[in-house]
Amino acid sequence: METKKEIKILIWIAIIFGVAFFLPIESARFNTAIEATFDLVKWYAREHVILCLLPAFFIAGVISIFVSQGAVLRYFGANAKKWLAYTVAAVSGTILAVCSCTILPLFSSIHKRGAGLGPAIAFLYSGPAINILAIILTARILGFEMGVARTIGAVFFSVIIGLIMSFIYRKEEKTKKEEQMNIQLPPEKRPIWQTSFHFFTLVLILVFANWGKPGVDDVSSAWYYLWAYKWYITGFFGLLLGYSLIRILKIKWQWVLTAVVATAVSALLSSNFIDNAKLVPLVPMMVGIASLAIITLKDKQDDENREWTISSWGFAKQILPLLAIGVVTAGFLLGSTHDGQTIAGVIPNEWIQWLVGGNSIFSNFFASIVGTFMYFATLTEVPILQGLIASGMGKGPALALLLAGPSLSLPNMLVIRGVLGTQKTVVYVSLVVVMATISGLIYGSLF
Repeated sequence: METKKEIKILIWIAIIFGVAFFLPIESARFNTAIEATFDLVKWYAREHVILCLLPAFFIAGVISIFVSQGAVLRYFGANAKKWLAYTVAAVSGTILAVCSCTILPLFSSIHKRGAGLGPAIAFLYSGPAINILAIILTARILGFEMGVARTIGAVFFSVIIGLIMSFIYRKEEKTKKEEQMNIQLPPEKRPIWQTSFHFFTLVLILVFANWGKPGVDDVSSAWYYLWAYKWYITGFFGLLLGYSLIRILKIKWQWVLTAVVATAVSALLSSNFIDNAKLVPLVPMMVGIASLAIITLKDKQDDENREWTISSWGFAKQILPLLAIGVVTAGFLLGSTHDGQTIAGVIPNEWIQWLVGGNSIFSNFFASIVGTFMYFATLTEVPILQGLIASGMGKGPALALLLAGPSLSLPNMLVIRGVLGTQKTVVYVSLVVVMATISGLIYGSLF
């Protein structure tokens, strides 16, 4: 045993030495890829973690602690009516402006609460794929028919993939169904409307905090006004959250008031002392989240309040390290594209554009593969595709990338593997790639 251990150590030393020895630092493309990696990591940390992931962890904590197992089993469980489970899962994304990474803690929480594999997978796919903002932006920028095709494809995909996964692992699902039939569920601690109010308040904070700016042509539209006043709207829902903490979770009003004042003061200070407009909202969001964590951890009235934050922290520990690895890898291989700038990774963008022209089986398949591994923040897939189409990308491959990309990414797959295991993750990803390829071929032949 000692000999094998020493040999493994020797092999790792040799590998690390070999990488260091042949490190191509004289290559311009390698150095550009390194720049792209750090650029993507910095952008992801600034634009996505604080405003998207941290609220999502607390939403997942609500599902894990406050949403009763009975409620999850009623809508998503192995014994739930299939039409209800898949309908709820397939349309849930319309209210969640989330990306492939932000959906992960929500998926993980309902899966742990006993949701059937099929409905849980449908929820996992539909969440990032059909949020209402992405559909509207797709129809407006890439064409009405593309927006309709994306909507139909995403809903259809989520249900079909969920049903196939459920069929493939039907033995496991049968066992889960039998186990759930014997579960003795405790009575509801509070009315469902109270839990729903608390949950959707957090969801709306997440949605409006990440409301993207519409195009220049939308200045007079309702979407533009919602964007212009999004922080006032987010603040309003923040006050509703404070009300929920006092009336529903029974946390001392003095603590909640202190948290609200601290968040408001931090918002005023950041707006006056921080020049970068994009960084201004990050300060009150961090102060608000930190205050929420402190007052719930210190609360002695109800153990569930403390467990809520502990559960949220558990999701963060599970997901953030894997996301970090995935973002670094995606940035190095595929580059960084955001805010109108593109920094190439090791794989040249020109290769991607050349490989996805026309409407062949290969171009659609390749677009699906690229979309599967690339990371798209919410709504960013639309301008990226707009540039690729302008460079010669076919409409079929464009739809294939739209259907595969927003719901999957390398960081996303690493986390899914941690929840479902390697085999289920490979099957799920393969189904998405195959169905995206077929959809791209059909759409490309029609348009």
